[in-house]
Amino acid sequence: METFYQPTNNGEASNRETEDIYAKMDWDKLGFDVIPTDYMYIMKSNEQDGTFSNGALVPFGTIDINPHSAVLNYGQGLFEGMKAYRTTDGEVQIFRPEENALRMRMGAERLLMPSPSVEQYVEAVKQVVRANKRWVPPHGKGALYLRPLLFGSGSVMGISPAPQCTFLIYTNPISNIYKGRTESLSLLIDNKLPRAYPGGTGGVKNIGNYAPVFQVVKEAKAKGFSDVLFLDAVEHKYIEEVSSCNAFIVKGKVISTSPTLGTILPGITRKTIIELASDLGYQVKEHKISVKELLRANEVFCTGTAVGISDVGSVTYKNKCIKFKTGPDTVTQKLYDLITGIHTGLLEDKKGWIVKID
Repeated sequence: METFYQPTNNGEASNRETEDIYAKMDWDKLGFDVIPTDYMYIMKSNEQDGTFSNGALVPFGTIDINPHSAVLNYGQGLFEGMKAYRTTDGEVQIFRPEENALRMRMGAERLLMPSPSVEQYVEAVKQVVRANKRWVPPHGKGALYLRPLLFGSGSVMGISPAPQCTFLIYTNPISNIYKGRTESLSLLIDNKLPRAYPGGTGGVKNIGNYAPVFQVVKEAKAKGFSDVLFLDAVEHKYIEEVSSCNAFIVKGKVISTSPTLGTILPGITRKTIIELASDLGYQVKEHKISVKELLRANEVFCTGTAVGISDVGSVTYKNKCIKFKTGPDTVTQKLYDLITGIHTGLLEDKKGWIVKID
């Protein structure tokens, strides 16, 4: 079997680099920068039967990928996003890892890749968090972001799935504030370029979902917007997702979000918010939301692993800017406090969602 991982100078330089970075860490100035940590986890599938085994922690470093690999030639790859949090008493915990495992398996089926079992996935996550435990920021300073990847590392020439796939997890400490944002999101509705099409891969975390929207998001940000809210590809009148997160609207005691019918990612935070909002007595609806309905909402917010729960201060559509309620006395803030309290151990986990890392 080919060598997949080759640490720089047998790992010595990499170790020195991470030690230097850790020694200089200022948790109060943490952002969304690339910060290499100590270890990553790698596991490969068996070419004969597609099963995964013999996964291991290795020092963080570069990896070798054959130029013929399916991920480089045909984009056969998935990723997940997760976080590890530190509680007030210094413990470390993760949130609903089995849900990410199940979503990866769903995506792998769509892209014809073998995938780790739920048990293998969760165990790998535990191992890599435990190995990088010192990189979990102090309580309230941020989180350790986890990026599980599954991709076709095996070599192909014709258009076909890879004979072998690789499962890899690396970590990176990040701030609580999404990409340095300190204000409510300002979204631009784009009615020309859809994010996803029926029958495509919008409903899974395919690596190819994101680069096609780089241009339109870049243009929106150049105009002063935070991000783009995309419409459906068929009628161009129903809201779907922001570039990397789900969208919700609030009208009185009703909270609505678009249904996951193949073009919208079934977010773990999205699923959690639906359940928590229902527990609080709100009526939660999953239905197609027209732009007209959105613009009449009291509140709008976005959910996702990276974004957490972020309120939307305004939405601009056809040069008309509509503002929404934000601040402490909102449904959005109530839900934010609830899920964040569970994440960080300030509130009791009554659902069995938290997995503690010893």
